Amino acid sequence: MISDQYVWITWASAFLIPWVIIFLAFPEYRKAMLWASLFTMPFGLTEPIFVPEYWFPPSLFDLAINTGFDIESLVFCFGIGGVSAVLYNIASRKSLLDVPDTERKLSIHRHHYKALAAPFISFPLLYFFPWNPIYPSIVAMIIGAIANIWCRPDLKKKTWIGGILFLIYYAIFLAGLEWSAPGYIDRYWNLDALTGITIFFMPLEELLFAIAFGMYWSGVYEHFMWRKS
Repeated sequence: MISDQYVWITWASAFLIPWVIIFLAFPEYRKAMLWASLFTMPFGLTEPIFVPEYWFPPSLFDLAINTGFDIESLVFCFGIGGVSAVLYNIASRKSLLDVPDTERKLSIHRHHYKALAAPFISFPLLYFFPWNPIYPSIVAMIIGAIANIWCRPDLKKKTWIGGILFLIYYAIFLAGLEWSAPGYIDRYWNLDALTGITIFFMPLEELLFAIAFGMYWSGVYEHFMWRKS
């Protein structure tokens, strides 16, 4: 059992354990992992959008409840970013930046940055609808994943499987959260503002976030670096 005050930092830090293991075990993925993690880490600064509308976890120095910001979100975003970028490649044993010659000649490659920008453009537009902020986040990442597939059709398989793999990965951590702090999700997720649908105690929204995150971020590195393959 962990005190509620330290559950968030413990859970966020737990994501660093597989990150370090993968980083040490697979040297070929280190650059992609570090690049992706440094890219996703700043998104932890968006926590005020979700506190307390989506959840309101106790945090170090009570930062989340008092300011909306917290240290844990930065750790969490760093940990999930790097792993999501390489999870599919580890499972499939396929190299990163392996672009078929037929793909290189397609004119759609002129639109990489537009595809990558899709979720960042769509989120502000979706945010002002009368719904919980987790939903525009999920929809925006799905839009980004679809845009990425449109721009890089060869990444279609990686996008879908990457989303499923990250969903499984994330669900394991959610299970660990509930095991180490029984009832924590019920206490600190704003379930009344959500669908109320849970799958084995896990809110549907968390699972949708996981698969959308995995789908979008599994191919971001390759969109940026495809010319260097």
